[in-house]
Amino acid sequence: MKQYEIINLYRDGVSFRKIAQRLDVDRKTVSKICHRYQEGLEAVIHSQSEKELEEATHQVVSSHQYNTKNRTTRTFTPEVDQLMRDIYQQEKIKNRRLGSHKQALTAKAVHELITDAGHSIGYRTVAHYWSKLKEKTREAYIRQEYPLGHRVEFDFGEVKLEVAGKVGTYYLAVLACPASGFHWAYLYTNQKQAVFQEAHVQFFELVGGVYREVVYDNMRNVVTRFIGKNEKELNESLLKLSLYYGFDINVTNCFSGNEKGTVEGRVKSVRRAIFSKVYQFQNLEAARDYLSQGLIQLNQTSQIKVERGSLLAYRPPYEVATVHQCRVNKYSTIQFKTNHYSVPDYLVQHQVQVKEYAEYLLIYANHEEVCRHQKIEGSHQYQLDIYHYLKTLMKKPGALKHSKALKNNPDLETLYYQHYKGNAKFFIEQLSKFKQLSHQELLKQLKRASLKQPITNGFERNQVILEVESNLQRLNKLYGLEVTSC
Repeated sequence: MKQYEIINLYRDGVSFRKIAQRLDVDRKTVSKICHRYQEGLEAVIHSQSEKELEEATHQVVSSHQYNTKNRTTRTFTPEVDQLMRDIYQQEKIKNRRLGSHKQALTAKAVHELITDAGHSIGYRTVAHYWSKLKEKTREAYIRQEYPLGHRVEFDFGEVKLEVAGKVGTYYLAVLACPASGFHWAYLYTNQKQAVFQEAHVQFFELVGGVYREVVYDNMRNVVTRFIGKNEKELNESLLKLSLYYGFDINVTNCFSGNEKGTVEGRVKSVRRAIFSKVYQFQNLEAARDYLSQGLIQLNQTSQIKVERGSLLAYRPPYEVATVHQCRVNKYSTIQFKTNHYSVPDYLVQHQVQVKEYAEYLLIYANHEEVCRHQKIEGSHQYQLDIYHYLKTLMKKPGALKHSKALKNNPDLETLYYQHYKGNAKFFIEQLSKFKQLSHQELLKQLKRASLKQPITNGFERNQVILEVESNLQRLNKLYGLEVTSC
């Protein structure tokens, strides 16, 4: 947290000496952090390879370690805050019951109640927060006008859609720019940290630069925990993202949606304008495409083209993936979290590296990508690619019929039982032959190839003859050539 404050002041042009005085940090520490940050930014801009970019990014966002053993603990803890609020609620109940009276709790009495409960806290601290708690002045709102390129506001909004015949809750990640009137949104299946970060990366890529300030509410992706009444510990992943891109973090007060009113309104307008009339889609990609087209219409009057000239410099996309190590089991799958994903069968009992992104996994072996999978929404499920098992199936064709890999591909399973039943080896050969084709073209080629399959025994021969005769009867009937007996 100190590192973020130091770099924030440094970006505002404050000298090392003044930063050290203001934050009570050694000037050498300030100098070291700022120089490391500046060198990292220059390395990001001039990086020539993925490895150089990765090292430079690490230098920008890595944390400086502090010696905290001599720091004193805070006395106004969340427990004290909650106790004081409970005392205040009881005081309001007493006032309603007694009416006008002279037995109101003083700050001294409140201090005694808190210390009697076992908390060590000074009287002046209690008096300060007690007086704040009793303030009843109405809040005044100050109209704001932001310069172009200065501010963007972030929020999540829920939307219910019917996708592939199933009704579910999806999440709109929305970023709204008050100055230009531009807003962007993307549809996700969850609100996890990876999704939260990916939304930022997508947005900065789209606008081609970075806003100076991003505003959030107190969502868990932003605030890790509350310290006392007003202080917050920001999420480390968000701090790294802000250090890399160079934007300031602005977190609103609790229950103060008006402090980011632009995005609050945009979430509602996007949901109403785009998904109130159309809510049924064949798949998630179709819903996203529909959202993208709707946003083009909503942003027609925005000044985003002008605002682009006022943004901070473009940065290469921030790497949002987390890396995991997994071992391939005897079924040629890895268990990632609570689900199972297939990998090529030659990797059985080997270690692989898994790069986890918001919606998909990349799997590497010996630093080479071997496959990728869409992440499964749910738990204890399997995602198996039948192509990962072709080498093994060629040796064990009898294992195909009841394999989970075939059942995980309904179109192929149906085609196999309709046209290749009892001839698994030939089916596997054709599958290997046409695996580079698109899915629809693959199905067409497999149907054509089924007419050329060898007949291996009498039973299968009879089945083929019956199928041919049945097809001929249908054609004769269709063209009026069917012969009737006398």
